[in-house]
Amino acid sequence: MSTFNTDPGDRIPRAEPDRESLVIIDAHSHVHDPAHQHVALLDEAGADRAVLFATRPHPERAVDLASFRREMRVLDVALSGEPGDGYQSAWQELDAALAAYPDRFLGFRSVRLDLPEDQVAAEVEQAARGFYGIGELTPPPDAAARIEPVLRAATDHNGLPVVVHGSAPTTERDLSTLAELARRYPAVPLVLSQLGGAHWLTAIDLARETPNVYLELSTASIIFAVRLAITEVPDRTMFGSDAPYGDPVLARATIERVTPPGELRARVLGGTMAEVLGL
Repeated sequence: MSTFNTDPGDRIPRAEPDRESLVIIDAHSHVHDPAHQHVALLDEAGADRAVLFATRPHPERAVDLASFRREMRVLDVALSGEPGDGYQSAWQELDAALAAYPDRFLGFRSVRLDLPEDQVAAEVEQAARGFYGIGELTPPPDAAARIEPVLRAATDHNGLPVVVHGSAPTTERDLSTLAELARRYPAVPLVLSQLGGAHWLTAIDLARETPNVYLELSTASIIFAVRLAITEVPDRTMFGSDAPYGDPVLARATIERVTPPGELRARVLGGTMAEVLGL
């Protein structure tokens, strides 16, 4: 069960992090099959905990090119933002992983964006009772406005954090829409995952201008993008792996490559996420 601050404003990072918040948190990961393999990856990376999202595709199950392509077809449907099949089984897998490793995983619950607004609000209310946030949301290309009912409902629940897919098929226009929505709902921490993908420069600019927009740094293809994001938005950038698509060990090494030991590195590796989650 998650614990939230009484005042949503408390989620905005302070200038000096509490020593207790200096914990390493992978800010972006998906359920693995089996879950113990994921825990082993976290152990190898020295990560204390990981934000965990449900998933319909399972690329870690693939044993050859044909089986990998089957999983990627499922991913294509998921990234299209359309309903598809498999939500219930994905949520059941998430619940099982959280029950098996409650001290390692921080569960986030996805919300279907094709539902009427009152049903979206009901799902957010349900998530607020047992999860740390909402995500990972993936609206269709150029349809990021669909997440507004989620942000509106999250505001009513102490500014429940919301994570939105940032890489393709999210477009540059979507990133601008997300930042505009974030400004309408300033109590909600809005996390753009994968550093905005190919549009990372735009993502950094938008985060600089929008105090409640955070950048999760997984799967960045250019290490300079990670360095620049941390330099420009030091209090709102987060270490993440996007496992199983990325690797927690390599993702942590990337952060350590571009930050010196000390407070800044500690914030990126977990201090900022701990504050967002009210840990």
